[in-house]
Amino acid sequence: MTSPDTDDDGGTGLRADAARNREQIILAARRIFAERGLEVPIEQIARQAGVGVATLYRRFPTRTDLVAAVFACKMGAYADAVDQALAEPDPWHGFCGYLERVCQMQADDRGFADVLTLTFPTARPLQAERDRAYHRFVELIDRAKAAGKLRSDFVPEDHILLLMATAGVINATGDTAPDAWKRLLAYLIQAFAAPAGDLPEPPTPHQMYRALLRLKHAPPR
Repeated sequence: MTSPDTDDDGGTGLRADAARNREQIILAARRIFAERGLEVPIEQIARQAGVGVATLYRRFPTRTDLVAAVFACKMGAYADAVDQALAEPDPWHGFCGYLERVCQMQADDRGFADVLTLTFPTARPLQAERDRAYHRFVELIDRAKAAGKLRSDFVPEDHILLLMATAGVINATGDTAPDAWKRLLAYLIQAFAAPAGDLPEPPTPHQMYRALLRLKHAPPR
């Protein structure tokens, strides 16, 4: 006798009910993550999906597995946004438009705001899209600098700082002042424009990676 969640026909595909459970789990997680962020108890996701916790863990052994399944498409859209920005004839307009689009994605989905300020070394699809976005964003930076619009000392790590700052504002004000992040972003874009005064040295890529790891292991809010 087979379990309701085991594979059929020799393990070549999920049984229809198991596939349906998987989809229900993803849909429930997507809704709850968007509203409350990534640290929602797994039990709540299972309850919303109408499945048992054991069924959820059978489909997604770790929280990272679930996050990767929920946000795979959105991470692809995040990376695609850089390509669209690079296609803009005006490099500065493309740069600013990209920042606005990404911050809007954060504001629309608190779970995704968390994803963008964390790193997931074991979730290869998420990391692959993050890497693609990073390398294309470096091109976007160089293009905006070459046009004389972006301050010369802007570095990719400044983008991570921006994402962390807007995520904090969104989490703090999303229920009461949902557009507050737009004011923060406007201030920062003005600060990014050339010419500009001196800044302290930026954090290194290694330092920012460690910061992302620390956020990943921070206690639930």
